[in-house]
Amino acid sequence: MNHEAIINIYADGGCRGNPGPGGWGVLLQAGGQEKELWGGEKTTTNNRMEMTAAIRALEALRKPATVHLHTDSQYLQKGISEWIHNWKRNGWRTSDKKPVKNADLWQRLDELAGQHQVKWCWVKGHAGHVGNERADALANRGMDELQRAPTSIAS
Repeated sequence: MNHEAIINIYADGGCRGNPGPGGWGVLLQAGGQEKELWGGEKTTTNNRMEMTAAIRALEALRKPATVHLHTDSQYLQKGISEWIHNWKRNGWRTSDKKPVKNADLWQRLDELAGQHQVKWCWVKGHAGHVGNERADALANRGMDELQRAPTSIAS
């Protein structure tokens, strides 16, 4: 019997403007250890940042694991656990035959989630949930660092 510990992941993303500069943050917890990840993109959407956080978290896992991934995004939680089945069956089209938004990220997330046993847990955002608040702070750090970075000039 496999007694490996559950990895708890808290993933969050956000934008300043939607679309606008965005950030994502991740807190991974396992066996008494923690790891923080964060980053940002110049022009993106809130939903893309929520998804990117989950993708970066799963990419950070070195081997198949049992994961409880906590998100305050119902779009992410419902998309990956409910809606994705019909999207895949319909060739990445919605029920009204339109292309699925963010299909590139949904496909990557589906691929990564398939390598692990993932329970997608929705938590209420900005409600004092410690893991979610830390992930939110990391997402803001991603945005802050992006906005402080000097703009490079192409030669």
